[in-house]
Amino acid sequence: MKSKIFRIEGMNCSACSRHVERVVKKLEGTMEANVNLATEKLTIKFDEKKLTIDEIILAIEKAGYKGIDEDSELKKDKKKIEEMKEDEKNSLWKRFLLSTIFTIPLLIVSMGHMVGYTLPNIISPEISPKNFVAVQILLTTPVLFVGYKFYKVGIKTLLKGSPNMDSLISIGTLSAYLYGIFATIKIFMGEINYVHKLYFESAATILTLITLGKYFETVSKGKTSEAIKKLIDLAPKTARVEKDGQEIIVLLEDVRVGDIIIIKPGEKIPVDGIIIEGRTLIDESMLTGESIPVEKNIGSTIIGASINKNGTAKYRATKVGDDTALAQIIKLVEEAQGSKAPIAKLADTVSGYFVPVVIILAIVSGLAWFLVKKDLTFSLEIFISVLVIACPCALGLATPTAIMIATGKGAEYGILIKSGEALEIAHEINVVVLDKTGTITEGKPKVTDIIVEEGISQEEILIIAGSAEKGSEHSLGEAIVREMRDKNLEFVKVQEFSAIPGYGIEVKIKNDKIILGNKKLMDKKGILIKQLEKTSNRLAEEGKTPMYIGINGKLMGIIAVADTVKKNSKEAIQMLKNMGLEVAMITGDNKRTAEAIGREVGITKIFSEVLPHEKSFEIVKLQKNGKKVAMVGDGINDAPALAVSDVGIAIGSGTDVAIESADIVLMRSDLKDVSTAIKLSRETITNIKQNLFWAFGYNILGIPVAMGLLYIFGGPLLSPMIAGGAMSISSVSVLSNALRLKGFKPLKI
Repeated sequence: MKSKIFRIEGMNCSACSRHVERVVKKLEGTMEANVNLATEKLTIKFDEKKLTIDEIILAIEKAGYKGIDEDSELKKDKKKIEEMKEDEKNSLWKRFLLSTIFTIPLLIVSMGHMVGYTLPNIISPEISPKNFVAVQILLTTPVLFVGYKFYKVGIKTLLKGSPNMDSLISIGTLSAYLYGIFATIKIFMGEINYVHKLYFESAATILTLITLGKYFETVSKGKTSEAIKKLIDLAPKTARVEKDGQEIIVLLEDVRVGDIIIIKPGEKIPVDGIIIEGRTLIDESMLTGESIPVEKNIGSTIIGASINKNGTAKYRATKVGDDTALAQIIKLVEEAQGSKAPIAKLADTVSGYFVPVVIILAIVSGLAWFLVKKDLTFSLEIFISVLVIACPCALGLATPTAIMIATGKGAEYGILIKSGEALEIAHEINVVVLDKTGTITEGKPKVTDIIVEEGISQEEILIIAGSAEKGSEHSLGEAIVREMRDKNLEFVKVQEFSAIPGYGIEVKIKNDKIILGNKKLMDKKGILIKQLEKTSNRLAEEGKTPMYIGINGKLMGIIAVADTVKKNSKEAIQMLKNMGLEVAMITGDNKRTAEAIGREVGITKIFSEVLPHEKSFEIVKLQKNGKKVAMVGDGINDAPALAVSDVGIAIGSGTDVAIESADIVLMRSDLKDVSTAIKLSRETITNIKQNLFWAFGYNILGIPVAMGLLYIFGGPLLSPMIAGGAMSISSVSVLSNALRLKGFKPLKI
């Protein structure tokens, strides 16, 4: 299965995005397709054996739009794309200005008498009706030419059976214009009463106002993608590469894996790599949020776009182009912005039927009024008003715009939200389960106590335990190995090694059978621990993890290891509680140790002595009790629990497997960001609901008013010009409300 992103040109409303999505989903080989109106992108997952990129692009073109592969040369040139968007914005502004130049005098000529303005005799409707109508045609026609794109797209999509917003505008304004031509013919034939039944000004004003609305919409859309622009701007444009003993400056895109790059004080790191010469301090706050620069020596990994604070160093490029950490983050954010939240399905369903229904309502209401009043002019006014007040744009922009801003805002705070679905579900979370090691604690435990039985020394038991644990990847085992190295003790050869996940290890040293692990392992192997049980309990109550060492079936000692609690853990947990969330801790540690850590950080609900594969079972149990669960972890053994939880949150400093399994990644490895992610979700969903309420409410109220509902009860009739203005305002209002999310701030205790 292959995943691709295409930029779609020519979409104007949710009916457009819905049509493109429907066409692409029909292609054989398409597994998933989402079109985002706000980002103007199609995200598709497809079977390469059944479907090609060219076939997808062709299908998009047949639907009436243009598809551009994100990986094409054009897309790779970010500057070129930005220039194109700027050109589009400037073009809309020019179109608006040109339309205004003709529309203002047209309004004065056609409606000046309503405000007491007297026209010169040469164009007076009473004295020179032919000149009066000729001037209006001359002023209206250029506005229609300036707005030709509405007709080009609108009529094309209408003929293809998938009308959109442009179709509504096209039908409405052309109806007004053609009726004006009909009235003009009548005037020239001597029927002077038609001078008061012209609708040229409606056609021109609607086009002018909608063009202005489109301009504001484009400006607003530009603001929503600022987060991506900021991320892109983090990377330098060039790199200083050493070739044949010479320093040469090359463009960033020309850097290759294996190139030797020189970095000097104050410079940005061009790409990811490993230092091969020198030492320096690197500011990685742009990715990790850690404000203190990190010391880097030979062999240290450095991240592209971070800043070299002092010292000159050379490093070998290991990841370039789309493989760098920054590029992966940008890709993650772009994919999230292109994804759909479940809440968007309602708007999508409605928008799929919206435009055809509006056209039917416009025809039915126009005909109904004609049958009642026998007045073609009145019926036409109703028909045009219904067409131009309907706003599928507001519906289409309500959800994706908010998600786009929220995911971008999250990235600013080092919170990478992988999808719109994760962003939405996070607001429903009521239980947060935290893994202990590496999440609540630092994940760098130290040996604190060595307890031995008669017949063996502390040094001997440390050598046995350290040699046994040398082949283990568990953090507790690493602590024992570090302690042994710190004491300059020599490792002995291990003859056999067997890891027992969730229990410990079993090895053979000098023909002695060594068992090292927790109480469960001792029980399983029939090793009695009664003589050291009180000591073990005391150590556990102090927040230390006791590890038993059995030799040839007999308990010979305990090595206690303690992991320090992260400085922000207690505060982060209190913040989650303040949000009304239940907080639980899950760990493989024994009950007493887990409870000691729980007391320190303020957690009372504790799942202790949980084997790695059992963590996901505990999550499922909570879910069966009606809880929406967020799991926060950092290790390989957390991956199943992260995957099965409603929202999996990975600590960014954790393993790739944990990050891959998670829905949200905290790049700063700060537990306080869990509350920030949930708060962001809550505010985003509130914003989306406001947007949908406005979009639906506007259409539900506006369309009946345009159909003449108020007029039936003696109220006013809605002018097509006011309808056109209202339609533009509705889209801008939805975008403006979504932009309020840019002011989002993390929770503070």
